[in-house]
Amino acid sequence: MKAYLCFLVCLTYNFILAQGPSNLIASNSNSFNNLNSFPKLNKAVLIKSNGFNFELLDAGVNTRYSEIGSGFFRNKLIMVSSKKLGGFAKIDPNTNEAYKELFCLDIDKNGALSSPYLFSRILNTNASEDQLTFSPNEKTVYYTRSSKASSLDFKIYKADLEEDSHGNWINNELLSINKSNVSIETPFVNHSGDKLYFSANFPDAIGGYDLYVSDIKADGSLGTPKNLGNSINTPLDDKYPALSLDDRYLYFASKGHDNIGGFDLFTSKITAKGFKTPRNMGNTINTVYDEIAYFLAAKNKGYLSSNRQYGKGSYDIYTAVNDEVIQSIQGEILDLETQIKLPNTVIVLKDEDDIELGRTITSEDATYRFNVTPFETYTLSTYKDGFKDASIKFFASSGSNTTYRKNIKLHTTAPVIAKVENEMRIILENIYFDFNKYSVKEESFISLNKVIKILKEHPEIKLAINAHTDNKGRDSYNLNLSKKRAESAVNYLIKNGISKNRLISKGYGETKPLVDCKNNCSDKDLQTNRRVEFVITD
Repeated sequence: MKAYLCFLVCLTYNFILAQGPSNLIASNSNSFNNLNSFPKLNKAVLIKSNGFNFELLDAGVNTRYSEIGSGFFRNKLIMVSSKKLGGFAKIDPNTNEAYKELFCLDIDKNGALSSPYLFSRILNTNASEDQLTFSPNEKTVYYTRSSKASSLDFKIYKADLEEDSHGNWINNELLSINKSNVSIETPFVNHSGDKLYFSANFPDAIGGYDLYVSDIKADGSLGTPKNLGNSINTPLDDKYPALSLDDRYLYFASKGHDNIGGFDLFTSKITAKGFKTPRNMGNTINTVYDEIAYFLAAKNKGYLSSNRQYGKGSYDIYTAVNDEVIQSIQGEILDLETQIKLPNTVIVLKDEDDIELGRTITSEDATYRFNVTPFETYTLSTYKDGFKDASIKFFASSGSNTTYRKNIKLHTTAPVIAKVENEMRIILENIYFDFNKYSVKEESFISLNKVIKILKEHPEIKLAINAHTDNKGRDSYNLNLSKKRAESAVNYLIKNGISKNRLISKGYGETKPLVDCKNNCSDKDLQTNRRVEFVITD
């Protein structure tokens, strides 16, 4: 059956493509980019995995009745279910199943769930219970319960866990954000405990049910609900908000947006500027049926509920493991004019909120590499002595395992002539040599070219090139090494058209340190003392 469905999808998709672009974009309403214009099976092909790679497993607790996950309490999964409890179960006429109750399931080290048992004799009533959520310290619960008039109309309540009790919830109260003829559903407290997200059909909703957020006050009460806006909410139903473990991504179920069918799961990054455009979590988790209630237990592992085909009953709970898509960006740092590779460049990766995610210093091959996440926007910033700071934007545009390549080319800064210690100098970034060698490294040709430019523009200038070492090693060795390094710099200038009559070289070894750290020098001190100075003598 699965093979046949796969064949059917591919056959239909190829048939559409065979009709030519004109049939795909015949009108705005039938454009290629408007996924809602395609049959559901084709939309699953078009949306693809979209940066996710889920494996879904039956959680092992499903029956022919409805089972829906509702977050975690004391490392247990809380489940909302219409599972019958003996022969006295009251039937909900709206669903033809028993009224929903809250159940608790143990989770073993492999993520498997135990047989469910009733969560709370206080929170479970003769009405229909639904989603609930807990404060970070798990001492406050926000829960939803149907009204007596209708099992499809829910109100939100709050209760506190009595100290030193085994599940005795006290101070149960109906919260002030409830309104008549408004159903408040699927609450979720963020991990910092100061915001409650939920779904409701308030009069200002864009569609039937929208997502809202309220501030949680110090006493646990809720502030005025704020609609999450039309970047998240659609004219159709949007429900089941949840957050990543670091509260940087919103997950939710929606019948709108670019949708495969029914409720699909979506994610939106929360930035300083608000919510990013939601992204369908792809066809490895979404189907033409309903996928709802996605909750993370770890970075790439969680639970969701779906009424997809071949399940046990109405809604079933599935374990969802995301085999993380691996992406990276890498490249070389080069001088713009000469294309010379630039080691010793600091490169920093930041997200779109300017939060630093990583930094590195390029080595001899001048390469960098960072891991990135699909469909995120980044900034790469570079810092190197003698070069202008640079920043480029980068968007990870692929949804599959990918290596993006981006070489960054830097502009040099102009040299400066300034007075230092009563003498005029050409102020440059450091001149680099191989360890214990005196040949000038290629990256420093760029710096020496700046000196050549000044000398050619000012033929009256004469220079003394003075080389200094750190204090590691024998004095005589360091003195001889510094002399040869100064001579190497002079030879490069002569080779590039500067008269040797304008140049003198001298090595000072370790006799004139800028940092007199003696036998207690840090790596930074040693680097500071290793230098070449360009002193104007005439």
